[in-house]
Amino acid sequence: MALIDMTDLQTYVDTIRNFPGVTRKNSIHKVVDMFPTAGFPSVIAAEGEDAAVLDCGDHSILFAADGIMESLLASDPYLAGYYAVLVNVNDIAAMGGRPLGMVDVMSMRDGGLGSDLIRGIQEGVRKFNVPLVGGHTHPDCNYNAIDISIVGSVKKGDALLSSTARPGDDVVFVIDLDGRFPESVPYTFDTTSFKSDELVQAQLVAVQEVAEKHLAHACKDMSNPGHLGTLGMMLESSGAGAIVDVTKIPIPQGVDEMKWATAYMGCAFVFSCDPSCSQQVIDIFSKVSCAGAVVGKVDDTGVFKITDGADTKVLFDFSKDIITGVKVRK
Repeated sequence: MALIDMTDLQTYVDTIRNFPGVTRKNSIHKVVDMFPTAGFPSVIAAEGEDAAVLDCGDHSILFAADGIMESLLASDPYLAGYYAVLVNVNDIAAMGGRPLGMVDVMSMRDGGLGSDLIRGIQEGVRKFNVPLVGGHTHPDCNYNAIDISIVGSVKKGDALLSSTARPGDDVVFVIDLDGRFPESVPYTFDTTSFKSDELVQAQLVAVQEVAEKHLAHACKDMSNPGHLGTLGMMLESSGAGAIVDVTKIPIPQGVDEMKWATAYMGCAFVFSCDPSCSQQVIDIFSKVSCAGAVVGKVDDTGVFKITDGADTKVLFDFSKDIITGVKVRK
């Protein structure tokens, strides 16, 4: 494991704030505001979470959906299909849940593109051992698209939310550093396609172990906004701030820190933990080949700062900045 050696903290801030993986989320709150969930007794959690949490007796149902970016589908239909599964499975894992099944909506221009896309979905189903149980196909669209929705389950009270980070918590990053940037989609860090099914599935089960043992107050999987962008979404929805030492973020040897800050990672999670639990979380993930580190501390300022030990900069001030604009009502 290498650690980031920052020479220009302001470049780091500017890169993340202007990164499309962050800026394209700015309008989420406008949609969320049109569909309030207050007053629906079955909804335990929804806005600001990787998956909705719905009451189902002794267990909670987890419900999520993801669409694949047009650029990925155009550049590599096979990986688009594979990642369509991966991103959904990671959303359920981030909640501490077990994925149960998926449905898809596949749209194709002139009936083309389907074979490579389907092969990718098939490999994702096999790799993560989650069935595709239905869906809908548009074979005659004027565009190509793949969207998948997933259902999962978690014991009631064990769901890991992303809106419940607490001041005083450690910020813990766990990341599989053994990966590669595919030529066709160099902004993704693939850590799963070439590994054993057993290891890939065990990495997801590791989050379940953290949830069952109540070792974390909050969790998110590191997705399109990158590692700090994802943490920013957690802090924003939690109504919290934090300071993170970027030199402590795990990074593969030889990878540029700016590229790393904007990469979509195959297996990576951010946790907000009581300091007494942080090492236990790191140890659980070390058993499934993931590097872990305490990279910062949550506070009550509503300001997300980063430091390199010599300088400190504001990344997001949530009194005036937004990532998603979603702040969960406590």
